Amino acid sequence: MTHSNKYTVFAPQIAVPATYMRGGTSKGTFFKLSDLPERCQQPGQARDNFLMRVIGSPDPYGKQIDGLGNGSSSTSKTVILSKSDKDDHDVNYLFGQVNIAKPMIDWGGNCGNLTAAVGACAINMGLVDADKVATSAKTGICEVRIWQENISKTIIAHVPVYVDDEGQVQVQETGDFELDGVTFPAAEVKIEFIDPVDSSSAMFPTGNLQDDFNVSACGLDKDSVKATFISAGIPTIFMKAEDLGFNGTELQSDINSNQELLDKLETIRANGGVAMGLFKDVSEAQKSQHIPKIAWIAPAQSYTASSGKDVASSDIDLVVRAMSMGQLHHAMMGTAAVAIAAAATTQGTLVNEAAGNGAPKELSEVRFGHPSGTLLVGGKTELVDGLWQAKKVSMSRSARRIMVGQVFVPSDCF
Repeated sequence: MTHSNKYTVFAPQIAVPATYMRGGTSKGTFFKLSDLPERCQQPGQARDNFLMRVIGSPDPYGKQIDGLGNGSSSTSKTVILSKSDKDDHDVNYLFGQVNIAKPMIDWGGNCGNLTAAVGACAINMGLVDADKVATSAKTGICEVRIWQENISKTIIAHVPVYVDDEGQVQVQETGDFELDGVTFPAAEVKIEFIDPVDSSSAMFPTGNLQDDFNVSACGLDKDSVKATFISAGIPTIFMKAEDLGFNGTELQSDINSNQELLDKLETIRANGGVAMGLFKDVSEAQKSQHIPKIAWIAPAQSYTASSGKDVASSDIDLVVRAMSMGQLHHAMMGTAAVAIAAAATTQGTLVNEAAGNGAPKELSEVRFGHPSGTLLVGGKTELVDGLWQAKKVSMSRSARRIMVGQVFVPSDCF
């Protein structure tokens, strides 16, 4: 008897340096640009294929078991960092939102939550000037100036640092700052979004603080609802909770298991994108699931957060719920928090009126309730030459390294 020695040879795996980090209420896989395979160091299908394989997409099961994504829009994220060539900036930050079920990555916006991890990761990767890091030990804060490449904006991260026993400056990751939506406390990282809207662009793309939004094709019991369309942080559509049949205290279990409701919200989002000038037709929304966001607001009211924690109406100014990649977010996207801050501090928007219990109110900061708890955000907006501008938006988050090492992918996947 003879035996065949023939067998199939498959491509081996390759190892690529990576850091897995939590930033705010999100998690993502971070790469240094120069560590990526050469053909993945520039935009294109090779880069997208590589990153999708790392995260485990596309996955028809929705779990991303064969990658680092964990089956949630809050964790299906990738970041590429590089030393910045921009004047007065330390690091370039490029964000990719990986679709769980479809073979696509949305490069159209920023992740505000992972922004909190960028400064710390950049320091640890050696992308921030060593002298700057060493000098920061005097104050205990390293101010990392970030160039957000997706939206061409400046962000400043105030990263806490300390000197270890060997005299080296290290990022302070542990601490007592508590962030609703995150189980354990950590060090506070203050984030400033500088000029989140171009002075030449309209923060309110329709020119109005409130619009009569045509929802006749969206399955609601009315043809038109009030909406505030804003492009600050990330393009966002704000509507009153009651106009959608909600009360503003919904949790994920109230929304995410109802496919008919999710389809209705997606139709509203697509029509809102057309109203904002982001799409020419609602069909284009399928290729841009990261933007715009859709959110609903209501005046402050008491509710029980997803953790079981009681949130008292007296402790917040309003309640906000927002959708991310077709699902109700478990807390609040960082970029949507920027939009909330900008809208809340502009008198006459729906968000501002909700914070004022139905009437316009002058505000410089608001604390809003979300499914996991509360968040305080600050903002400064001005009317300049007939256009509203957001000069600065600020918030506090936290970040922590979870893993530093190598991620493995098949060498023929990209």
